[in-house]
Amino acid sequence: MNKRLLLTHAKPFYEKNFLLELEHAIDVAAEAHKGQKRRSGEPYIVHPLSVAKTLIDWGMDIDSVIAGVLHDTVEDTDLTLEKIESLFGEDVAFLVDGVTKVSQARAGMQDLTTYLPQTKDNLSKLLIAIGHDVRVVIIKLADRLHNLETLQHKSRPKQIKIARESLEVFAPMADRLGMGRVRVQIEELAFSYLEPQEFKRLKNLIRKRLGKSTRKLGVVRDEVEKELNAQGIKHEINGRVKSIYSLHKKLQKVDGNIDDIYDLMALRVIVDTREECYKVLGVLHALYQPMIARIKDYTSAPKPNGYQSLHTTVITRSKQIVEFQIRTHEMHEYAEQGLAASFHYNEQKSSKDYTRKKGSAVLPGHLQWITQLQEIASKLRSGEDIPTSQLSIDLFGDRIFVYSPKGDIYNLPEGAFPLDFAYLVHSDVGKHANGFKVNGKIHPFDKPLQNGDVIEVMTRKNSQPKQAWLDNISTTHARNKLRSQLRKLGLVESMTNAAAIIREKTKRKKDR
Repeated sequence: MNKRLLLTHAKPFYEKNFLLELEHAIDVAAEAHKGQKRRSGEPYIVHPLSVAKTLIDWGMDIDSVIAGVLHDTVEDTDLTLEKIESLFGEDVAFLVDGVTKVSQARAGMQDLTTYLPQTKDNLSKLLIAIGHDVRVVIIKLADRLHNLETLQHKSRPKQIKIARESLEVFAPMADRLGMGRVRVQIEELAFSYLEPQEFKRLKNLIRKRLGKSTRKLGVVRDEVEKELNAQGIKHEINGRVKSIYSLHKKLQKVDGNIDDIYDLMALRVIVDTREECYKVLGVLHALYQPMIARIKDYTSAPKPNGYQSLHTTVITRSKQIVEFQIRTHEMHEYAEQGLAASFHYNEQKSSKDYTRKKGSAVLPGHLQWITQLQEIASKLRSGEDIPTSQLSIDLFGDRIFVYSPKGDIYNLPEGAFPLDFAYLVHSDVGKHANGFKVNGKIHPFDKPLQNGDVIEVMTRKNSQPKQAWLDNISTTHARNKLRSQLRKLGLVESMTNAAAIIREKTKRKKDR
């Protein structure tokens, strides 16, 4: 990738003045990185230009692309943030600073389940860096993707470190942002370095399996195509092969038996409207016998990362088990690009959603975690202490959707309790909680919520938060609100003083 190729690639998507700004950024970065080489022997500038090309492919705004070009200059050259701000504006400088902080946070994050002493500080830096503007992490994902694509030039220990943190940190981030295609790319590349023999074995296994089933699947595709045309449903239909890393994880759940995996290859039907999605579902169930337990409607209840699609698995006349995914073009774009699809090439610089300028806005249910991330970042900046385990649960854990009785959607980490929901609704609702009904039935404080639950918080004005509640919450947001309320009631300090007295008595006994 060089300057001319990048500008040619960008030309169809950006206004002329944006292209001039991009060209200026390329010249500044090339001068800053002059003389620097990558491990491959290529000039270093090849890397930031490749990152910028990826951001263009993802449909990112011009500030993100320029920040992609400049993302390594502050860390690796004499170029300062002040100079970047004077040349390209505050937003570009902020994005470059955020990407730099994420890079600095990488050290010590090899394994999120075994916390090294510096892990908390690194996670804190990471949260602070991306808490204000989610474009920071999208730029970092483009950076990580190119590093993985050129990982063969690194030493084996470096390959393992980068691959592991890619699986444990960056792939979950891509998934949380709904960037399914990017998540798969990161997982495949990382897995190929972490477990090369298993990667090759599964790759060959998929190839053999597909060789046997592709012809049969072609017959099914023709049958479906014919019926959809007869019904006058405009559509696209194509095949989707399960990724190698996804197969690896699925095999672990079925004791390694590939015969228990029905979605190794699926057919995807893309239509114009949501109503047509259900029409296609009806056509498929009229043609073939549906496996009722495997029908999933992610259009009415999207996955926590915003993914929408209808899934069904059918048994064909030849007894072949086939999975179908049915979605609109808009759903498909989001499934592939996720939140990156929300940024458009020619948007005005100040009009982005999900950026620091609109960070306090109410976000859709599947993006509420961004608001929560901003809250955590704010707490960390103010010096408040947050347990590292809490940070990793909130940022990387699996998510669930729950509903208020009015149908409002709320997003929580898997394993969250009713009090987590109550404090997410409002701190006063949590404070005065006296009991809960879930799906119309009384629900204990210490029983986790499930995806799709409808939760009613029963409150009393004279109810007060209790110290014991700390054992029945899992989110940082709820814990912070509860601790603040307990502090005002004098409960946290009194417990701390009691603990200090016990420690002092214990010390005296030992001294005797």
